[in-house]
Amino acid sequence: MRQLSGLDTSFLNLETSSTPMHVASVAIIDGGAFDFEATRAHIESRLHLLPPFRWKLVVVPFGIDQPYWIEDPDFDLEFHVRRIALPPPGNDEQLAEQVARIHARPLDRSRPLWEVYFIENVRNGDVGVFTKMHHAAIDGVSGAEILTTLLDTSPDPQPPVDVPQPAAWATRHPSQLEMLARGALGVATRPAHAWRTLQHTVQAMPAIGRQVGMALSRISPGERALARPKIQAPPTPFNAPISPHRRVAFRSIPLDMVKAIKNARGTTVNDVVMAACAGALRSYLMERDALPDRPLQAMVPISVRTDDEQGTMGNRVTSMVALLPTDVDNPLDRLESSSAAMQVAKERNAIPADLLADYSQFATPGVGARAARAVARLRWADRFRTPVNVVISNIPGPAIPLYYAGAQLKNLYPISAIVDGIGLNITLQSYLGSMDFGLVACRRLVPDLWDLMDLIEAEFESLAATSL
Repeated sequence: MRQLSGLDTSFLNLETSSTPMHVASVAIIDGGAFDFEATRAHIESRLHLLPPFRWKLVVVPFGIDQPYWIEDPDFDLEFHVRRIALPPPGNDEQLAEQVARIHARPLDRSRPLWEVYFIENVRNGDVGVFTKMHHAAIDGVSGAEILTTLLDTSPDPQPPVDVPQPAAWATRHPSQLEMLARGALGVATRPAHAWRTLQHTVQAMPAIGRQVGMALSRISPGERALARPKIQAPPTPFNAPISPHRRVAFRSIPLDMVKAIKNARGTTVNDVVMAACAGALRSYLMERDALPDRPLQAMVPISVRTDDEQGTMGNRVTSMVALLPTDVDNPLDRLESSSAAMQVAKERNAIPADLLADYSQFATPGVGARAARAVARLRWADRFRTPVNVVISNIPGPAIPLYYAGAQLKNLYPISAIVDGIGLNITLQSYLGSMDFGLVACRRLVPDLWDLMDLIEAEFESLAATSL
């Protein structure tokens, strides 16, 4: 039995019917040597290597302590692996529409928190595999590690040996009385946890002070390139309460083109990505007469997973806030400003993930969930602006071909989560010479998400044309 951390629990408490807190990916796989039964058998053969696929939530009565993960004693693979098909012609827009519908639905908390959809008739006979999993169980890096476990570097991998059957790892479901006793023990240890949290807070005070100081600092027009984020981001159409409905769009950008821009301008790949997103968002908002006077602010997740924590699951992530130079007209000037803004953001020293988890641990799940629902009912995003306009996440991926049950993986598009006040998320992952972008947004706030995807592609092309 494994207790959730405070950070993991916060993803559960934040979840409402409009904000399911799971992350996902759309894998495009060569359909010539790929079928549903082989896929299900392949996943079954790797279950012993995938603990989160077997974990089930068990809550403590009355919500007095954090919930626990146990090995599901009633694990049913057929419930989690499903089969659907697109109608002809099976293009990307149809796939994105189907994925958006599935992505909008919360996961069943009475079972392990994941689902896999085998989607036939994609891109002239290819297959799409849509995998979604709760953010309480994984972050971006551990999600990539799960995919690595499912994928192989050869079309003829050696089958796993000594694969245990589900009965070998399943545990007895604890009784309510047992969980109440565990909860009481957790309550008894809270004073010690409070002391550790106070110590962590004191140690993190320099980082916290720098963030507050930078957020409150006044910026002269001449310092625009070194500007720092403000406490409130400027208003945009996608910063409002979100609906239960989603839009999804995806596309691949040649990695060689991005690296060529980076090399020509002396920046980083991530600087180029941020500049392209800034230019696309600028054009998108200008076309709708909604571009703010000052730069947009982006949340950039950062993995804080140490070498010792590689291969472990759960969340080991914090984030920084970076300015997006949407107020700059010239693409090359935007790239220079993006590079400077990212440097400023890195120097801010984001609050440690351990400290965030410590504070999340204070509120019991019962109180935390009720607070989240109350805040949602108050529609706080109508009254207050968040510190960020958009989330932009860049996940490094493999540069070699990978195979899923013997069939080659062609593309891997990440699809993340959105929340009230931040109705747009841009996530990308590199794979085999391309940067695979996955965009997700509230359907009401960003009904034309494919237009934004077109603008992102056009912005990379514009950067390449002016840089090379």
